[in-house]
Amino acid sequence: MKKFFKFCLHVLLLLSALLMALLLLCAWKPELTEQIADYLYPAGETKMRVEAQPEAESGEREESAAGEEAFGDAAADRQEAGRETEISAAPGNGDEEQSVYIAPQETDIAAPAEVAGKNGYQAIEGNDSEVEEEEAKALEEQLDVGETGDGLTFDPLYYPYYTMLDENGQHIYRQIYANARALHASFAPVEPVRAQKLRDIISAVYNDHPELFWLDTAYACKHRGNGQCVEIDLQFNRTAENLERENAAFEKAARDMIAEAADFGSAYDQERYVHDMLVHKVDYVRDAEMNQSAYSALVNGRTVCAGYARAFQYLMQQLGVPCYYCTGYAGENHAWDIVKLEDGYYNVDVTWDDTGDGTYDYFNKTDDDYAGTHVRQELSVNLPPCGGGKYRTANLTDEDAGLRSIADAGFSEDDILYTMQDYYDDCYAEILHRGPGSYAFSNILEGGPLFEEWEQAYDGEAYKEAYMIQAMRAVGAKSCYINLTIEKLQQDRYLITHELQLQ
Repeated sequence: MKKFFKFCLHVLLLLSALLMALLLLCAWKPELTEQIADYLYPAGETKMRVEAQPEAESGEREESAAGEEAFGDAAADRQEAGRETEISAAPGNGDEEQSVYIAPQETDIAAPAEVAGKNGYQAIEGNDSEVEEEEAKALEEQLDVGETGDGLTFDPLYYPYYTMLDENGQHIYRQIYANARALHASFAPVEPVRAQKLRDIISAVYNDHPELFWLDTAYACKHRGNGQCVEIDLQFNRTAENLERENAAFEKAARDMIAEAADFGSAYDQERYVHDMLVHKVDYVRDAEMNQSAYSALVNGRTVCAGYARAFQYLMQQLGVPCYYCTGYAGENHAWDIVKLEDGYYNVDVTWDDTGDGTYDYFNKTDDDYAGTHVRQELSVNLPPCGGGKYRTANLTDEDAGLRSIADAGFSEDDILYTMQDYYDDCYAEILHRGPGSYAFSNILEGGPLFEEWEQAYDGEAYKEAYMIQAMRAVGAKSCYINLTIEKLQQDRYLITHELQLQ
């Protein structure tokens, strides 16, 4: 028994000696502490949260195993170290309950023959390089954080990718945005961040801000062996060489189109005008210069899907209509837009509508409409699902060829009448407003069945009791002459023009 206790005592002494030696070694070589921590607590992957949920509370964050020691003295005045970028579904504006985007299988996605090859989106690419600890410390002494972006705010209704990031990621997002605006290409991260997380943050900045047309889709990051970034390097295209001149050209091209679109009363009519003008003014050119930027579409008039989508996004943002840059797969890597109208969200693919003389085949579509041709990927899966109905555009048929749209006729979706009672009420209100005299007014009927009901009302003179006699009495008219003109429009709609003489 004594021998057993003596043996145990020797083992405890040996373990204590080994532990003391390890502590002394870690004190002599701090990087050994990081390597042990990384081995015991490896960094997790970025969380891609598809399900909608409230923004995480301040206490909910993933802690880095390396801790602040990995950044040495340069990190002393920065915020808490080690938080990882956490992705969550972008919230809406509070008007509606958020649901989730259900992604179709990529194997089920195929581009129709008439638009096959009209893609060209390039994902954000990072050139990550590991540096030795000595070089990392030297970079920390040489580099400053540049612009911190402190004080900047981004409305989640217009900048959803910002909202997908946690507090740490949002701080670095603001820093990257501010440095891009200032053309400050190289800087130290304002907070600790790992290389694998930085790509999501830069993608979020890029996706939210089409006005940063000089910001390229590539960047570089120098990092320690544990992945902690010590230097961020943005890359700019040639427009950064004379940004004042190039920005003036960009703003002029955008301003002209925005001013014309603003003359339309509703967000839908503005959206349709912008869509039509881009289809009319821009050409799809696979090797166009700076083809990932809004500049390539608005100024050069030559671009690929990314340029169409970012130009559409920028113009709609300037008109006050929420519009999001959406990326994914459509036979190849592809980009399109998601726009928010009063009743919900819609997909818009201006690139694929720039076919022939222009179409509306991919304009204001639901996710179900896009299920066989488009699937979102990466951060875009967190954008709101598209299920709006009021402004959904049905595919035009051969019968629609040569017919005017309601927009061509000077009307919007808000003007469409869906029942005979709506029609009677509209006619009564027009007569009551105008009174006796000679004048004309028009309205739009939705669908062949309603038009047939309308024809029966005039053939059988039911319209007289429904609205005309009451309207004449209301304005003091004793006689009425009416001439009706009918024009069939696209999508089985009917323009009825009334020429009246009320005495």
